[in-house]
Amino acid sequence: MAEIRFDLGPIVATPGALEALQRNGMTGLELLARHCRGDWGELDDEDKQANADALQTGARIMSVYTLPDGTKIWVITDAEISDDHARQATTFLLPDDY
Repeated sequence: MAEIRFDLGPIVATPGALEALQRNGMTGLELLARHCRGDWGELDDEDKQANADALQTGARIMSVYTLPDGTKIWVITDAEISDDHARQATTFLLPDDY
């Protein structure tokens, strides 16, 4: 199993994201595992580079995945909030929730 590359903070989800995951028979753990290993899903090269930079700078990290029914779901880990590399939270959300 690949190493977790950054702190996730607490894991939260919007009601819309929870409903979409449930509708697709998913818990979200499989997406969270991809996100924390650096598999950013369907990001373009510029956003992938921004995530790579964020691993060094502590900025926000984002992944985008498509669920089996075609629903897009975002996983966003907020920027670091202190010198100890702690993150506020990692949130599952739909693009319309942003």
